[in-house]
Amino acid sequence: MENQYVKRLYDRLVTVEREGYPMSRRERLTAVREPLLLWYYENRRVLPWREEPEPYRVWISEIMLQQTRVEAVKPYFARFMEALPDVRALAQVEEETLLKLWEGLGYYNRARNLKKAAQICVEQYGGRLPASYEALLKLPGIGSYTAGAIASIAFQMAEPAVDGNVLRVISRLLESREDIGKQSVKKQMEKEIREIIPEKRPGDFNQALIELGAIVCTPAGEPLCSRCPFETLCLARRNGTIREIPVKSGKKERRREEKTVFLIEYEGKAAIRKRSSRGLLASLYEFPNLPGHLKEQEIPEALGIDREDISSIEPLAESVHIFSHVEWHMTGFRVMIKRELPKLYPMEQMEDILEKYPLPNAFQAYTKVLTRNTEKQEIENRKETKKKQSTKAQGAGRQTALTETGDIRNSR
Repeated sequence: MENQYVKRLYDRLVTVEREGYPMSRRERLTAVREPLLLWYYENRRVLPWREEPEPYRVWISEIMLQQTRVEAVKPYFARFMEALPDVRALAQVEEETLLKLWEGLGYYNRARNLKKAAQICVEQYGGRLPASYEALLKLPGIGSYTAGAIASIAFQMAEPAVDGNVLRVISRLLESREDIGKQSVKKQMEKEIREIIPEKRPGDFNQALIELGAIVCTPAGEPLCSRCPFETLCLARRNGTIREIPVKSGKKERRREEKTVFLIEYEGKAAIRKRSSRGLLASLYEFPNLPGHLKEQEIPEALGIDREDISSIEPLAESVHIFSHVEWHMTGFRVMIKRELPKLYPMEQMEDILEKYPLPNAFQAYTKVLTRNTEKQEIENRKETKKKQSTKAQGAGRQTALTETGDIRNSR
């Protein structure tokens, strides 16, 4: 909702910048503080971690929000808080339980670093996050942005929290063509924001900049400049360079890897294995898979399974998963076998795989197939149980009838 008072304030601010007397960078940054905060109080989203900004909750939410949309994080955050409500619980959790809670968020080292940092907090800070920007920076998995967010939001310290949203907003405000992909540019922006961040409301100021970048000064599509509290002060808006800024150097081209994924099943069980403790998706679980896109006739030999032990092979949909540096292009097959082959392919109950084992999002297309197969198996099991119960009841009825017939004969 547009605030007329805020608009009047913008109009007063813009008169300060007379033609021929442009503002300095610091003056421009200082000038937007109050309009930004007024806009934020009018337009901020209601978020669970924002309504209760305790240090632990802020920390967990900020780590989850890295590379993940706000709406996607909400259910994960709720589930995580219920299972691990404080630092001590996080420090003591088993890794597989932790990774299962994190399943679907990706970048699993974030979860491992959370536990490492929690253990340090228990050992050194009495089970609490340290109320110090410098101390926060020393914890595993916490960089300058996360340290600034926790320090300012949870502890009300005047520290900047510069993420991609803030880099974009400030670059456009100042019409800066510096490469925001460079660490030196980020450090310079942190320095400039630290000089003008309000002492009384640092957390709100940081959240306001982030919120503005998330819902108004967006990276994709046309920014909503008419709703922006910086509209009259933004140099990129004034000079028509919004689409050119920010400048960011191109990423290296990702390499492509082809894989064939197998759902190997037998009587409600499926094959699963643990990945290496190092490298991509370390220590997570996966379905058996092989390099390349295999054809159906190649599968028995490739898997090392005798054709006589395979009852059917069913092709599954193709799937693509994109990591930061590599793309997996996958095809899949459901392989039904006639007996377990524990030495080749250890198996677990399908419902246990879905409930207990952390499976990365990379295999989501095939996890969904397994979920459907599990549901079908449960339906078949229920039908079989009902059939047995019905047969048993019919048998009991016949026995009762025979007994009653015998009693009648005996009474005669």
